[in-house]
Amino acid sequence: MSETRHVLVLPDRDAAEEVAEELAARFGVREEPQLVRDALAGEDDAEDAQWLVVVEDAEARLDPTALDAFAGEWEGWREAP
Repeated sequence: MSETRHVLVLPDRDAAEEVAEELAARFGVREEPQLVRDALAGEDDAEDAQWLVVVEDAEARLDPTALDAFAGEWEGWREAP
């Protein structure tokens, strides 16, 4: 079985942390998502960074469209593979 990974892009750390916490409640994600800071090219200020929430989905049971809508609630999106 191939492993599936979803990457949700959020505008800031607070949003990313809220999304990571809410994933378990809404989608039943058991494994803790990974939070990754993604500095925008040419930006020095730590505030000018997007945050990624990486969700492992080994069983491919999460709906990509639902994840995209979910991230949109925090002004984010699901990165297409």
